[in-house]
Amino acid sequence: MLGWDMSSALAMGDALGVPPLAMAELLPVIEAEMVRKLNQQIASGGDNPFIR
Repeated sequence: MLGWDMSSALAMGDALGVPPLAMAELLPVIEAEMVRKLNQQIASGGDNPFIR
């Protein structure tokens, strides 16, 4: 996993009413952790719902 489409993530936040400044602050941190955990799960041979 390489990362998220930030334009889409920001658009989703906008649709949910999350202030853009909050999205800009939180998304990189959330994305980095998500990518780290998903890559860790893939490397360990764990179940990945994105790869079938």
